[in-house]
Parts: sequence; C-alpha cells; structure tokens
Amino acid sequence: MIIKVCGMRDPENIRQVDAIEGVDWMGFIFFPRSPRHVSEVLTYLPQHCKRVGVFVNAPVEDIASRVHTFGFQLVQLHGHETPEFILSLRTAISNEVKIIKMIQIASLEDLQKTQQYEGLADYFLFETKCQGYGGSGKQFDWDILQHYTGTTPFLITGGIGPGDAERIKTLNAQRSTPNFIGIDLNSGFETAPALKDVERIKDFLLTLNPKPSQL
Repeated sequence: MIIKVCGMRDPENIRQVDAIEGVDWMGFIFFPRSPRHVSEVLTYLPQHCKRVGVFVNAPVEDIASRVHTFGFQLVQLHGHETPEFILSLRTAISNEVKIIKMIQIASLEDLQKTQQYEGLADYFLFETKCQGYGGSGKQFDWDILQHYTGTTPFLITGGIGPGDAERIKTLNAQRSTPNFIGIDLNSGFETAPALKDVERIKDFLLTLNPKPSQL
C-alpha cells in the first residue's frame, strides 16, 4: 500500500518523515490560501520518498516550472482541472511524471466523474466533498468505494487519523476494492499546520503493517 504524507514544508520535518520506513510519497502544496502553502524552494527535499507537487487550478506553465525546480515525480491536481487541461499538461511535462486527479466524494454519483479522466490520470485521489479546495478533516463513506468500476488505481484521503489503521487494513483486504492502492495522510498527524508528528506516523504504520515477531 502506498503511504503519502502531504502538506510538508519544514526542512527538518521533511528530513525526519523522509527517513520513516513505509512512507512512499511526500506532498508539497502550491496553493496560496492553504496554511501549508510552499512559497519558496526548500533547503531539503526528500531523497527517499517520491516528491508530489499539489496544485489547484494552476496554469500549465506554473506547474511545469515547479516540476522542474523541485524535481517532482508526481503532480496532484486538486481543483476543477478538465480532461483538456490534463492533455495540455501532459505535453508540457515528462511522460515519466505521473498525474493524480482529485475527485471529491459524497455520494455514489460522484464516482461517475472519474469516467472522463480514465486514460488521462495515472491515479485518482478520493477526497471528502466540501466547500472550497482544502480538506474538511472529515471522512466520506468508504462503502461507496465498493461501487467503483474504473480501471485507474486510487488513493483515499480526508479525515484519516491514527485510529483508522484497522479500518484501512479491512478496506485493503476487500476484494470489492481491488484498485485501492494507498492513503494520503495530512492534518490528522500534525502538531501544527505543515508540521507532522513523526512518532504518530511511525506508530500508525506499525499498526497498519505489523512487523513479524522476532524468534
């Protein structure tokens, strides 16, 4: 399972999270209204985790520039980006850079929005539906995911906290959600905006993937 930790900004905190075994992707938000907004090049960027740039209705040129500057391996589109926009973005960045499209979920009908992005986005990120573009800190009904019939693999986010490891393990084991490949962690693991609690993440991952007993 892919573990993404999003909303990073503090260089030393980035270094600490980058060293956690089991964290695969790290997200950096480029949206001025976010309390986790990255406004400058950071003095440390992850060397082990894949770097994800998160954008909200940003121009193609801006995204492409930051992909180059920060060495992003993935781009997350968190606004109202259209399929045509993704096509334009794809011509501006390397094919090796994967694209994640966020879809807000509140009901079964919301899953239908994924159909227009099939074959364009490499991954979907299902987020709890709310006003604006930031997360609500609340979970949507994960049972809806059993009705997803697309072929694009997806991650989930929204209100995931330390106490959700067992639920996620159950969801991961369900044959009805074979395209579920990961989770996105953010505010539920913070001591302050953009500052993650390293020990809380480690404990969560240990519950999610217990290490075998040493004989």
